[in-house]
Amino acid sequence: MDLKSTNGVRLLPLAVFNGTYLVAAIIATLLLGNAEFVFYIVVMLVLIAVVMFAHSKVGFTGATLWCLSFWGLLHMAGGLVPVPQGLPVNGEQRVLYSLWIIPHYLKYDQIIHAFGFGVTTWVCWQGMRAALSRSGDAARPTFGLMVLAAAAGMGFGALNEIVEFIAVLLVPETNVGGYVNTGWDLVSNFIGSTIAGVTIYTTGRK
Repeated sequence: MDLKSTNGVRLLPLAVFNGTYLVAAIIATLLLGNAEFVFYIVVMLVLIAVVMFAHSKVGFTGATLWCLSFWGLLHMAGGLVPVPQGLPVNGEQRVLYSLWIIPHYLKYDQIIHAFGFGVTTWVCWQGMRAALSRSGDAARPTFGLMVLAAAAGMGFGALNEIVEFIAVLLVPETNVGGYVNTGWDLVSNFIGSTIAGVTIYTTGRK
């Protein structure tokens, strides 16, 4: 794949951006001895490869690829960047994923879930649009297609929970959280996917 430009998107800046934060995450993981994030870094590398393969077939917009890249950065930071003493956290691990933005109501983790799976819904819509275009159908963001795109985004969110469950089984101590945390993750995924679906539908109709 040409790193200079693929489907009109310059990939070299994206490669540099993602490579930089992944190298920093690897170094931090080794220094902290964080076995959980060794697993997540491997998952990230697999996901990047999958996204680039899909991009070669679908042709995601540059904004989409940058949003996915920032999501990756926010995910790595969430598990590795420490929270200063005095700021409220949920649990014993003082990292960004445990940080309360609004104490007892809104965590950093929930914001990242909503953002990430909102972007995933956008990715799913672009994949659906490309498939419809190849079959000769007009790819307009109808209500029904937006429901399907949002459901697909939430489906990938559920898959993420499976990945986190695997991490719990493989690593003795993780910061994944329990049943309530999983429930709020799913709610956050729903909110992000719904906002993305409504936004695509509204802007597409205009």
